[in-house]
Amino acid sequence: MSRGLRDQENTRINNILKQLIAQKDDHKALDALLKDLVLKVEVLEKFSANQMIDHLEKLHFDAENMELFADFLASQNSGFKQKAKAVYQHIQSESAVFSLAIQNKLLALK
Repeated sequence: MSRGLRDQENTRINNILKQLIAQKDDHKALDALLKDLVLKVEVLEKFSANQMIDHLEKLHFDAENMELFADFLASQNSGFKQKAKAVYQHIQSESAVFSLAIQNKLLALK
């Protein structure tokens, strides 16, 4: 994928994630937004943490978008909090730089 297309795709994903974070407890609206990420609420519920991370990587999520997706998961029902924690931990382990902001988000989920 060329740099221009990657930037365009990254912006598109970023916009979807911001809309997801703003959405609360409306499965129909969440499904409409998740569709663009080849997901549904039902699939999120069934995915293991590793499957979630693998899916995000297949969609070429960068660390920022992974963090936004984890923020979305953390803002939803408690069933997604462990998955959010796994995504935050994945970001920390894959990054060359330790993020205090992500560490604080991890601590808030405990």
